[in-house]
Amino acid sequence: MDRRAALRLLGATTTAATATDLHALGRALHRHLGRGAPLRVLDPHQNATVIAVSDVILPATDTPGAKAALVNEFIDLLLADWYEPEDRDRILAGLAEVDARARAAFGKDFVDGTGAEQAALLAALDDAAARWNAAPQATRGPQPFYREIKWLTLFGYYTSEIGAEQEQHYAIVPGRYVPCAPADTAVAPE
Repeated sequence: MDRRAALRLLGATTTAATATDLHALGRALHRHLGRGAPLRVLDPHQNATVIAVSDVILPATDTPGAKAALVNEFIDLLLADWYEPEDRDRILAGLAEVDARARAAFGKDFVDGTGAEQAALLAALDDAAARWNAAPQATRGPQPFYREIKWLTLFGYYTSEIGAEQEQHYAIVPGRYVPCAPADTAVAPE
């Protein structure tokens, strides 16, 4: 999935009114990251798994990826302060399940797999999440872990300075303000 498609996915999960609220929340949460504070929910292995998963979802290209945007710290902060205990436990169980699937598929934890092995495992999880999403709502069952970790990765990345400003060139007030410009001119006067 390319980053433009990822943005459409992130936007499709929200309404216009809540998209602004989510962006503001994400930006506020990012102000607390990268200050050397210890992780509050994720243990070192879980943190490494979140880094590896998010880096496969949004790798560095011509712009920095999820790892540089501190998506792992963003997810840890959400798990600590915003998630209910049962939802937090479901995410942690999902990380353990990723490792179990990795050991079954390639004989080692997810973080120790090659890039190709990691990508193949996440592609299989993405396919399963797509099938879940396409199923009738009454027959779905609980949301797959991968769908949620992917959403959290996108949310964390695209509300970070790297995702919003460096990649998307988001500016709160773009350009410059020219009051009372004549309507019949192509270029506003200096």
